[in-house]
Amino acid sequence: MQFTKSIDAFKKAQQVIPGGVNSPVRAFKSVNLNPVFIQKGKGSILTDIDGNQYIDFLASWGPLIFGHAHDTILAAISEAAQKGTSYGAPTEYETKMAELIIEMVPSIEKVRMVSSGTEATMSAIRLARGFTGREAILKFAGNYHGHGDSFLIQAGSGAITLGLPNSPGVTLGTARDTVIAEYNNLDSVRAIFREKGHEIAAIIVEAVSGNMGCVPPSEGFLQGLKDITKEYGALLIFDEVITGFRLAKGGAQEYYGITPDLTTLGKIIGGGLPVGAYGGRKEIMDMLAPIGPVYQAGTLSGNPLAMSAGIAMLTMMKDTVDFYPELERKAAILEAGIHKNLAETGVKGVINRVGSMMTLFFTDQAQVTSLNEAMTSDTEKYASFFKMTLESGIYIAPSQFECLFISYVHTDKEIEHVLAENLKALKQLSK
Repeated sequence: MQFTKSIDAFKKAQQVIPGGVNSPVRAFKSVNLNPVFIQKGKGSILTDIDGNQYIDFLASWGPLIFGHAHDTILAAISEAAQKGTSYGAPTEYETKMAELIIEMVPSIEKVRMVSSGTEATMSAIRLARGFTGREAILKFAGNYHGHGDSFLIQAGSGAITLGLPNSPGVTLGTARDTVIAEYNNLDSVRAIFREKGHEIAAIIVEAVSGNMGCVPPSEGFLQGLKDITKEYGALLIFDEVITGFRLAKGGAQEYYGITPDLTTLGKIIGGGLPVGAYGGRKEIMDMLAPIGPVYQAGTLSGNPLAMSAGIAMLTMMKDTVDFYPELERKAAILEAGIHKNLAETGVKGVINRVGSMMTLFFTDQAQVTSLNEAMTSDTEKYASFFKMTLESGIYIAPSQFECLFISYVHTDKEIEHVLAENLKALKQLSK
């Protein structure tokens, strides 16, 4: 493959955009490459500005569960756009979207629309503080909840990739109000709550971690968090920006049978457009302005284009009878094939999968259940693997600490091709 135009485009972008990108991991820094610049996408196929085509298993970092440029979603966006792109005023799109979310996620009785996952998580912890009258928030090492100050005390994904687990610009005061526990370690949570449980407003957790790679909750972990928060009068917030509507109609909370107090959403509910939302019990949500004292606002919240795309997306998911079984079937085939390839080549690795989310960690560990275990991964080996995978026409995350996403539009033939190319790449790594 030739990448001449992408290399030139990156040089030009670096002159006017910090690092040449508008989100750090896009820079391909951790895989020692220049980023490819995308021209278009259709279905499961991406095309870059050099004309190279890729089977896309990144799906815009998760939201494109029906692939790129789906005709139904495009039609919904076009119809809405013909009437106007933004009003800064209520529309019926917002009510329809709220009704769909509430129908599909039983723990949500009321929901507020925002414009990004970061905005959703920032607003959710402010609401939790306002509701409980407490100031501290507990989060987990390796969980990423956006770039809000309260979350960049110890982060995953992009911050790991850049070697910046603590970001300059976050004040000491903010850091003191954020307590870090170990993911999948209830003892670490209990110890913190014994010491300062009555100061903690909420636990916020990725129900399935997607930002240190795919790391599922261990058995009893989520229920344990629910029990602890109930005991101490704190709230439990599930960050389902990635898992919402991907693992099940009701997200990870349906998948695992645990009911949080608040939920943050994003990605899929925008149908590919910028969006976020947070919701939960009425008594909590009614603390928000204009009927309560907790302030949050946004000119583009509930944008009609994003709402129309999201409504189309969620309606298709509801109406497609085999939707989740098909995602599971395809993902299981891919997982089994990679396991077979690892065994055949002798390359050491751990595959974590939950539904249509998956990560191959290049590690000698027997399992990956926490940030410390994820960080044993050989990132240089991943960089070599990524380069071979990209050059074979397969697009995955340019970071060891991210997920691969299966979409409904991926075909069995494409999965067979991916497994064949995966075997070739692993054979090269085994030499």
